[in-house]
Amino acid sequence: MEKNHLAFTDASPLRGELLNPDCPSRELLKRITSRWTMLVMLALRDQTLRFSEIRRAIGGVSERMLAQTLRYMEEDGLLVRKAYVVVPPHVEYRLTPLGREASEHVLALTDWLEHRFPAIQQQRQKPERRT
Repeated sequence: MEKNHLAFTDASPLRGELLNPDCPSRELLKRITSRWTMLVMLALRDQTLRFSEIRRAIGGVSERMLAQTLRYMEEDGLLVRKAYVVVPPHVEYRLTPLGREASEHVLALTDWLEHRFPAIQQQRQKPERRT
């Protein structure tokens, strides 16, 4: 196989060239690995939530940033937005199968991060050693 063209799985298409600055997959990488997208995926992993419930679950996100994140996730096929025709408006969000698949990878990364956090913190506190 050519360099940077490794198969992800037998059933998937070939990988893009993420190390190439012109690779179109980089925009998707940027969206999926954003802090807010990752936290939304964790919040919605096993449940359907309304906007305000998502915002409370992840904390620290502005309404504008959360709305933009949810819009991007919907555009990318990671979640479904269901609006009910009632007063006041009622909108729910849930992950799609693709979103659930991505959330498994996010969960693995966040589990690793939480497990390794003390070692990383310890490394950060070491005096700077430059040679």
